[in-house]
Amino acid sequence: MKHRKDFDPPLSIAQWGWRYHHLGIPTAEKKAGERYIPALKFYVSGFETSPFGVEWMRFEPDSPIHPLIQSTPHLAFEVDDLDRELQRRPFHILHSPNSPSGGIRVAMVEYNGAPVELIEFTEKKY
Repeated sequence: MKHRKDFDPPLSIAQWGWRYHHLGIPTAEKKAGERYIPALKFYVSGFETSPFGVEWMRFEPDSPIHPLIQSTPHLAFEVDDLDRELQRRPFHILHSPNSPSGGIRVAMVEYNGAPVELIEFTEKKY
């Protein structure tokens, strides 16, 4: 395996074509502007106003979200084809592909102990 230099972008960006989307950080604090996602029993906030894509996540005690995601920050990347990316790479899937809101499909995977979110936008509105 080739090791990357300090100035090299990660493989996921340089060769796989993934695009950084956000950093999700679990919190127990209520945040201004929280939006509730009932199917997954958690609140999200901050993404819309963060210049860095920081998103706060606060979970209900009975949230079905994997404990690693509830306790460890995750990076999220936009991909063109979620199913293809999950088939191409031997990831451990923490949360199978789902649609938390219209026009979006996501999956959570674990790589070397870290949760990573993959996002596919099925309807882009630029």
